[in-house]
Amino acid sequence: MDDTVCYIKPEFLVPRLPEEKKPEDNPPAVSATSADGTEEPPSKKGRFDKKKNRGQNKHRGLPFKEKDDARLCKSLLEGKSSDELCENPQCRFSHDLDQFMQLKPKDIGETCYIYSLKGYCNFGVTCRFASAHLDEKWNNKIDEGVKRENSSLVSPCLKFDLQYQLRKKSYNYSKANKIIAKFERLQKEDKSADGEGLNGDGTPKAKPIGSCTDEDVIKLRSEERRKINFKDKLYLSPLTTVGNLPFRRICKEYGVDITCGEMACSLPIINGMMQEWALTKRHPSEDLFGVQICGHSQKLVSYATQVIAENADVDFIDLNLGCPIDLIFNQGGGSALLRRRNVLEVMIQSCSRILADYNKEFTVKTRMGIYANKFVAHELVPKFEEWGASLVTIHGRTKEQRYTKKADWDYIRQCAQQVKSIPIYGNGDIFCYQDYLDAKERAPELAGVMIGRGALIKPWVFQEIKEQKTLDPSSSERMDMLKRYVNYGLEHWGSDTKGVENTRRFLLEWQSFLYRYVPSGLLERPPQKINQRPEPFRGRDDLETLMASPNSADWVKLSEMLLGPVPEGFNFVPKHKANSY
Repeated sequence: MDDTVCYIKPEFLVPRLPEEKKPEDNPPAVSATSADGTEEPPSKKGRFDKKKNRGQNKHRGLPFKEKDDARLCKSLLEGKSSDELCENPQCRFSHDLDQFMQLKPKDIGETCYIYSLKGYCNFGVTCRFASAHLDEKWNNKIDEGVKRENSSLVSPCLKFDLQYQLRKKSYNYSKANKIIAKFERLQKEDKSADGEGLNGDGTPKAKPIGSCTDEDVIKLRSEERRKINFKDKLYLSPLTTVGNLPFRRICKEYGVDITCGEMACSLPIINGMMQEWALTKRHPSEDLFGVQICGHSQKLVSYATQVIAENADVDFIDLNLGCPIDLIFNQGGGSALLRRRNVLEVMIQSCSRILADYNKEFTVKTRMGIYANKFVAHELVPKFEEWGASLVTIHGRTKEQRYTKKADWDYIRQCAQQVKSIPIYGNGDIFCYQDYLDAKERAPELAGVMIGRGALIKPWVFQEIKEQKTLDPSSSERMDMLKRYVNYGLEHWGSDTKGVENTRRFLLEWQSFLYRYVPSGLLERPPQKINQRPEPFRGRDDLETLMASPNSADWVKLSEMLLGPVPEGFNFVPKHKANSY
């Protein structure tokens, strides 16, 4: 029996059509003729010529981009009653309210989620649900007692004065510079000693445990300063693109304990890039929240750690040591840091020391190693503890393996056995409560587990684990979940055309994982495993069948049921060519 196949009950199987043999399946080799008339031998197809359906669609464009001259200037959002004037003589947006209202697409619905939630919609006349809060003269309504300046329910990501300092390179990084210099000096002294672990006079040299004070008098161990209780919690993995704030809110509703923002690159953070700072946004429902950063040098990562700790609402900052993307890896960041131990040592020491001053934690997420035949995490994990990390999460694959192999939980346990006091989390292939129990049984030393792809495919996996049972939500229940996600997206990205299409785009990216869920009631041998490909099947109703379609055109149909028709010229290409089973 093939353990890579998800077997479906016979009554739900879709019969396979017999494949017709094509006469051109094996065409005879044809010699090419060169420009001078001579005949060239047929080209041979090598084993490296076959392109696999893997990786990212790197050259894809945005599904839809609204032209600036079709967008209304913010000075007119309140409608004709607005007394605000545009002070920018080079403003590229429209200032003709009458023309804008004539060209504006039809409203998607009669109820504005933002207005019903806050009593005021800050998108005013541009809202795609504006009929709910506009009067006959196109004036934006506001409920009595509601203050417009307090309309946001999400913590701000980047204030203007902070962005100005970052872009002008005037932010004060003296704290980070002092700490980095100290640990670089200590590292050089260690290297220049006559023997390993010896001072210049041959006496044993005491190694600092965790983070130490600036005076190097009191050794502040990581277990002494740790404030967060990481024991027996469910941790949502940082997920690029799809691990956005609306998705994290959905997971919080299903019982996840720890949430972490998408991976943010250190350089854009310290350059004041709005897109990167948006990844630090936190919703009030996220009671234990962190931000994951990556970078290739101790200075960049330490700077980003300091500025985030001082300006963002986070409980911890996580260092990415597992990113397999070539762009990050070739710069020396992500999993490439696993072979740059001198840089990594100062990086973790400096960041953990910086965060200690703000009562925040510094954590690490790593893969087993870079190469499939060489694991290094078991050597590094005790070093992470020594350098000051408060938590280490181990993804049970290497950089080369990406997601094509099963997670190695026996090796994760081996790593967990190397530490003295800090909690270790395991990550990889958890898709149901039985997977969770198996992981805890194979690695009882673990403090908890992190779940990534499993949560993307079925976010209620956290509820399953806590209730110790398999859930089988109906198509209507899953549709209600998508409706909540859309509402959270409109609140987060906006209810104007740009916000609606951003919400649609991220909904479609999430659907590229959601379609892989096979309802438990359709399985011959539940539960479904994360790397099993199902046989072609139909659902228990038309909506369930539509949700299981691998065709991105069907995903667009689902989005139109929630966000109205797509605009003219809309074209969606998933981020990943083949979301790895």
